[in-house]
Amino acid sequence: MSKQDYAKAKGRAWEKEIIEYLRESGFPHVERRRLAGSADRGDISGLPGLVIEAKHERTYRLPEWVRQAEVERDNDGAGVGVVWARRNGQPGAGHGFVIMSGEQFLVLLREWYGG
Repeated sequence: MSKQDYAKAKGRAWEKEIIEYLRESGFPHVERRRLAGSADRGDISGLPGLVIEAKHERTYRLPEWVRQAEVERDNDGAGVGVVWARRNGQPGAGHGFVIMSGEQFLVLLREWYGG
């Protein structure tokens, strides 16, 4: 298996882990989204208005990842784009990090608190 194939397999396994975690947490409609090239709309679908970009990498590249999630959010026409990154040394999606810009967090706050 090439290094690139191994990285893709890790990424798919992480996406599956997030999906299983969300389904077990009461979100039964989440699923892995097909790749769409330059019009990518995130890795996980089934949560209207939200784009999730899954990352399973040892080195965190937050600015790049957040930009990617926001481009995918725009491609999808969603309100919020987030990165769900695997936490090094910690098993399970529940221990991962969900990362977003301050602007995206404000969108959630306004939605949550009606501001």
